[in-house]
Amino acid sequence: MNIGEVAKRVGLPAKTIRYYEDINLVRPFRDPNGYRVFTEKDLHKLTFLSRARALGFTIEKCRALLALWEDQTRASSDVKKIARAHLEEIDRKVSDLQSMRKTLSDLMRDCAGDDRADCPILSGLGEPR
Repeated sequence: MNIGEVAKRVGLPAKTIRYYEDINLVRPFRDPNGYRVFTEKDLHKLTFLSRARALGFTIEKCRALLALWEDQTRASSDVKKIARAHLEEIDRKVSDLQSMRKTLSDLMRDCAGDDRADCPILSGLGEPR
């Protein structure tokens, strides 16, 4: 398969696939003309990477997960450890977003939103946390 076919099947831009090749996450075969030739295994790796990135895993975590995916002697506990750490990070971000939402909601509630210059939103943004 060429890069266009793979991009379409996996749902990734060709530029992303080239980037993954540049950082050695995938290593497609090169034909004598220098064109990339992707195998089904490459397609599976790219699908794996696409899904992992969609879940928010960093490139380095994707690299670690991909190595574990390819290692048939892996322990599932190693995979779960990476997933657990990522889930904890997501939970922290969700908590931070909820706190941000509450603060902004409170500031908006206190603002009349009329023609007056006094604005609790601007005042609140100027206050220390």
